[in-house]
Amino acid sequence: MSGEELNQRLATWRIHEERLVDNTRRIELAIAHVELPDGVRFEQYVLRIPKASMTVVLNDNRDHVLLIYRHRFIMDRWTWELPGGYVDPDEDPAHTAAREIEEETGWRPRSIRLLTSFQPLAGTADFENLIYVAEGAEDTGAPPDSNEAARVEWVPLSKIRAMIANGEIIGAGTQLGLMFVLACP
Repeated sequence: MSGEELNQRLATWRIHEERLVDNTRRIELAIAHVELPDGVRFEQYVLRIPKASMTVVLNDNRDHVLLIYRHRFIMDRWTWELPGGYVDPDEDPAHTAAREIEEETGWRPRSIRLLTSFQPLAGTADFENLIYVAEGAEDTGAPPDSNEAARVEWVPLSKIRAMIANGEIIGAGTQLGLMFVLACP
């Protein structure tokens, strides 16, 4: 065993028990009885949420991004977001991303590839988020889902940093995907 492997083993938290509190279609809430490497024990809430896919859809010139404007009732705030949604069991996440773009915006991506993935609440939740990038899209003529978006717009990439700074884009996944595209043209 290498020194690094030994350090990781010594620093690993032990789970003695995990008790289910609630289980729905989109979330499982449990309480884990955890022991730290120094022997301290405590209870920790654990959320298990299905993975989600979202997509940075760029226009053909790569200077505009397709965003949806929607109300988030939990925070009672309006925000701009990337199209996306939960991945169904046994569904290819790239298929989810393409499906959600079309359902939420009325646009069909021409290409789609994985950009990155992240865990938004790594200390509390298992909720993998996959961010894709699509280059080019075709208008299907279908209206966007009114339950998903009040507006759908092609927003200039040059405005994104200001929109984030002004609190118009608050979602972690949307911010990360957009900043990733801005940083790596």
